Amino acid sequence: MTDNYDETKEKADAKADSQEERAEEEYEKVCFVCRRPESRTGKMITMPGNLSICQECMQKAFDSFDQNGSIPGLNRPENGQTGSVDLSALSGIPGVSFINLADLPGVGREIPKKQKLKKKKTEKKEKAPFDRRAIPAPHEIKRMLDEYVVGQDQAKKAISVAVYNHYKRVAADTGDGVEIEKSNMLLLGPTGSGKTYLVKTLAKLLNVPLAIADATSLTEAGYIGDDIESVVSKLLQASGNDVEKAEQGIIYIDEIDKIAKKRNTNTRDVSGESVQQELLKMLEGSEVEVPVGSNSKNAMVPMTTVNTNNILFICGGAFPELEEIIKERLNKESSIGFRAELKDKYDGDENLLCRAETGDLKKFGMIPEFLGRLPILVSLEALTRDFMVRILKEPKNAILRQYEKLLQMDEVQLVFEDDALESIAEKAMERHTGARALRAILEEYMLDIMYEIPKDDNIGRVTITKAYIEKTGGPLIDMRGVMRLGVQA
Repeated sequence: MTDNYDETKEKADAKADSQEERAEEEYEKVCFVCRRPESRTGKMITMPGNLSICQECMQKAFDSFDQNGSIPGLNRPENGQTGSVDLSALSGIPGVSFINLADLPGVGREIPKKQKLKKKKTEKKEKAPFDRRAIPAPHEIKRMLDEYVVGQDQAKKAISVAVYNHYKRVAADTGDGVEIEKSNMLLLGPTGSGKTYLVKTLAKLLNVPLAIADATSLTEAGYIGDDIESVVSKLLQASGNDVEKAEQGIIYIDEIDKIAKKRNTNTRDVSGESVQQELLKMLEGSEVEVPVGSNSKNAMVPMTTVNTNNILFICGGAFPELEEIIKERLNKESSIGFRAELKDKYDGDENLLCRAETGDLKKFGMIPEFLGRLPILVSLEALTRDFMVRILKEPKNAILRQYEKLLQMDEVQLVFEDDALESIAEKAMERHTGARALRAILEEYMLDIMYEIPKDDNIGRVTITKAYIEKTGGPLIDMRGVMRLGVQA
């Protein structure tokens, strides 16, 4: 019986050893001080409590004792060698005391894997080439966007071509000396015109990592707010901390007009021109050091390097007051005399942003170097009443279909009359917030219906009328097997 017990124990110990070996092969050590991985610092020095410290940080610690960098009687491993440092020679120095790191609270025999960095698979020496055939052709991308986004044909065409060319660039062979430049984009459009929704739909259809950042929170490094690196950190999280996957993703920076140069100010512009300057290298392509699994840098988070050379950057903004700059330029171009154009000719033009040029954006406050790294300028059209009606019912994920599905779960049919849809569109146009107003208006009118319908199982159909939207009547209720009833508002 004893022999069986010993044999079982040996197998358990062997299994535990093999699991530890696999864990060591999968994860690499990270310096407890500077948080750099072993692949960047070289061999680590193992301290009590299984803590790892790189030779550079250890040397700095020794230099703090002696300006010459050496202490008599101290034995240290040579460069490139592993082992433990003999600290017994320091025990006799007056005023120097030591503690066992393993005795500190929260420091165990094993470092948690989340404090280690996953090793890159070195066995894959040959990186698999990017298969551009996995990316649909431009007309296929636009066709897929048409199912979710109404109108904006010119913008969808420009985005489809830019994305297709970008991923052809990723897969291109640079052996012939021809290197294709990045096709970063700048989206202009009124609020609620669908800039963010376009990018979200595009990333979902292409199945690539997407990170959406808000430029209003970005500040120059060293000031309160998000650093520029936090944008890439969000993309790394969206790709499951897979660096290679993140390096082929899309980053959308919204509200980019908020980092324009501040006018008439004598203070340091830490959230305007300074942010544009720091974004330059990232847009063009550079290696950015970002934390793994966190949005902020601190001593307990390992760092990794992400190359932004193959990341597609799309910036978007409403650019308020840009219309006035465009009007001023267009009015200057008009002649004097009988054939001169009236100065108020462009006052009623809702698609004035489609006439925007690089010079207008410079005058708005965007620096030339920043605009030079966004070569594709795409303007979205303002939403008209007809656009609003189509948005309500045509897309695959239309708002009306969402409410119809909610009531279908209660076995109730929901019907909207055409006059009611036009009335909803009119009210949305009055709010000047684009397609966002449609949802707000429907929530307001559907509140009572969604509250009352579950009370009565005999209700079979609800029809939303124009009178109900204009608050001069109520919806029409069809009971199962009973004639239609009109409910007063």
